[in-house]
Amino acid sequence: MALTVKVYGGPEDAADGFEQHWRNGMLQVHLLSDVGKKRSRNQDYCVLCAPPDPHDGVLCAVADGMGGVNGGEYASRLAMETLAEAYYLSTYPPVPERLAYAVQLGNRRIYSAAAANPEFHGMGTTVSALAVKNNHCYLAQVGDSRVYIARRGHPVRQLTEDHSLVAEQVRSGYLSEAEARNHAMKNLITRAVGTRETVDVDLFHLRIQRDDIFVICSDGLSNVVDEAGIDEALALPSLKGAARRLVGSALEAGGPDNITVALIQVSGDPPRGHAEEGAAELRPFARGFRGLLRRALPRPK
Repeated sequence: MALTVKVYGGPEDAADGFEQHWRNGMLQVHLLSDVGKKRSRNQDYCVLCAPPDPHDGVLCAVADGMGGVNGGEYASRLAMETLAEAYYLSTYPPVPERLAYAVQLGNRRIYSAAAANPEFHGMGTTVSALAVKNNHCYLAQVGDSRVYIARRGHPVRQLTEDHSLVAEQVRSGYLSEAEARNHAMKNLITRAVGTRETVDVDLFHLRIQRDDIFVICSDGLSNVVDEAGIDEALALPSLKGAARRLVGSALEAGGPDNITVALIQVSGDPPRGHAEEGAAELRPFARGFRGLLRRALPRPK
């Protein structure tokens, strides 16, 4: 299969940001990134892959690099390039297994590059990836970038869990959501791609339907724009307008970090297919549901 991988970010797409729109018969995607008001360079990268054969699924992901200007930028770009190439390398394994393998391969490459180059010591990146195949969506998560879903008639819901010290304290009941938003250590993450020899990848899946909108974003957005602000932006009639409203809101809030958002809308009726094994099921809109229902399933090694 001939696959063209396009990774957005870095000097080749303008050091301060990028914008891109894509659509097919079932999905439309809008990517937007801004350097923010406090950073000199944008270390966020984003990948969008739509191969010629729709059976292979559409892949979209966001990475937020860390570890100095050069290290963070290199780590996030390498993670996105590896993710796309490795995910489509083989279409035989289930989608969750392919996602996990692709993120873990990126982890090994980043870790090896850091070990070989003192300039890159300690570099790493977050990865939030979303693959759509038939009427199912599959997520892979490491770090504190996020994936949300908006469905008609419901408020937006966060689908991923942050791997951060503050988020763990919220889940344990030591901090409230409001306290976490302004906490001095909110950017201290507990899991990243490339900082250790191995990495655990959270894997989820859920059934999608027409008009669903997914938001993948770096913490430059989620740290300063709450879910009510995301809902307000997604109520706009176009993905471009929604993405620009979200990034604009983050800039109005001070733009303390790079801001990247990928909006994926199910604009057509997805074909039916079975859920592929290897990920925990999410049911964010189940009646009487408090929080996300996650059924533990074996994860690919």
